[in-house]
Amino acid sequence: MDLISIGEAARRLGLNTSALRYYEERGLVRAVARRGGKRMYDTDQLRRLVLVQIMQQLGIPLDAAAAVLDESSDAWREHLALQIRRLDDLIARASLARDFLSRARNCRADHPVAQCPKLVGIIDRRLAGVSFEQLVREHAAPVSRAGGSDRGGRTR
Repeated sequence: MDLISIGEAARRLGLNTSALRYYEERGLVRAVARRGGKRMYDTDQLRRLVLVQIMQQLGIPLDAAAAVLDESSDAWREHLALQIRRLDDLIARASLARDFLSRARNCRADHPVAQCPKLVGIIDRRLAGVSFEQLVREHAAPVSRAGGSDRGGRTR
C-alpha cells in the first residue's frame, strides 16, 4: 500500500485527525513521512491504528493497547490478562444486576424487598455481613480466567 495522509487515514477509519494526532503523541502510532507538511502513514501504522481503535471501542484502556503494540510478549500478555480479569469481574457484576433486577421485576408481590423470598434472601445475606463481592462471586456464571493457557492453548 502506498503512504496515505492523515486525512485519508482518518476518513478510512472514521476518526478525527485530532484523534490520530493524539495517538501519535501517546506513541501508539507514528507518521512514517511527511508530504507537504502532512503526516503520512503506511500499512503497519494503519494496522496499529485499527488495533487502537478496536480496543478503544471495546473499552480497553490505551495503556493496554500500547503494551500490545510495543512491549515484550510476556508484558503485553500480562496487560491483557489483567483486562480479561477486569472484564470477568464486570460480567459477574452485570450478571448479578440482571438476576437481581429480573427477580424484582418478576415478583408478583407489591413490595419485592419485603415479600420476594429470593430478593429477601440476597438482601438478608448482605445485612448479615456477606460482602457484595462475595454475592457477585456466588451469582456469577463460571468464566474462564485469564492466564490459564499459553499461546498453544495448553494449560500451564
